[in-house]
Amino acid sequence: MKHTLLICALLLAVLCPTAARAQTPASPYWSDAWRGWHFYEDPESDAQERPTGSPKTTSPAAKPTPVKPLEILEFERLQKTLEETRNIAIMRPTEANVRRYMELESRVVARASTFADVAQRVAWATPELDPTLQGRPVNAKALEVFEQQQMSQRTESIGMLGRDHVLFFFFRGDCPYCHAFAPTLGAFEARYGIKVVAISIDGGAMPGFPDARRDNGIATTLKVSQVPAVYLAQPFTGKIMPIGFGVLSESQLLERIAIVSAPTSEPWPSNAGQPVILQ
Repeated sequence: MKHTLLICALLLAVLCPTAARAQTPASPYWSDAWRGWHFYEDPESDAQERPTGSPKTTSPAAKPTPVKPLEILEFERLQKTLEETRNIAIMRPTEANVRRYMELESRVVARASTFADVAQRVAWATPELDPTLQGRPVNAKALEVFEQQQMSQRTESIGMLGRDHVLFFFFRGDCPYCHAFAPTLGAFEARYGIKVVAISIDGGAMPGFPDARRDNGIATTLKVSQVPAVYLAQPFTGKIMPIGFGVLSESQLLERIAIVSAPTSEPWPSNAGQPVILQ
């Protein structure tokens, strides 16, 4: 009987192999007698395989582009149109092209004029924004008062400088411009009380300055290449600053000395940090 059942099973496996293998997928091969002990099967792959692709990364949201005001966009269009119209008129200066550019330019000028008018009205109503009230006045009467005050302040400033400063006057005895400039320096010394030290580069004399000194090398050190030349010096500190070259007026001397000696001006160059000694 057992031999008969085994034969039937073998025949069933040969005639209907699919039916014979209709077993539970998870059952091991050694539990099936019809496959035998020497039958081998590859292990079944995991039914739920992991995705092979990399996980999608979420890109950060793009920043919104700032929207320009309509006035800015309109101005940029107008500016671009004006430039293109001008370039066309330059490259092809026909009457039509030039007229089109001139008409557009006229409209732009009209807008600028309107802006200037509005700005002027705002300045009139806002004193701190009115340029005519800042610095040097434009009104003749106000300018007169301003210059008087400025002259008074500069005179006082030069008087204080005269305590420890001098003016170096470099000249040549054969220089006509030096002779023309010497009286101005003499009057300036008498008016503002700042001493003028005359230095002769060639050893010549200068009327009005009988105590003029010969150059001891300071002209070379300062690279004086043109005369007359005036320098403001603080002898005991060695600080020297050029005031001007050539013939200057008294008002020019006053203005330049006041500007050079102002606290807001640039630091003075120093003569190697040594006192200025004139023989």
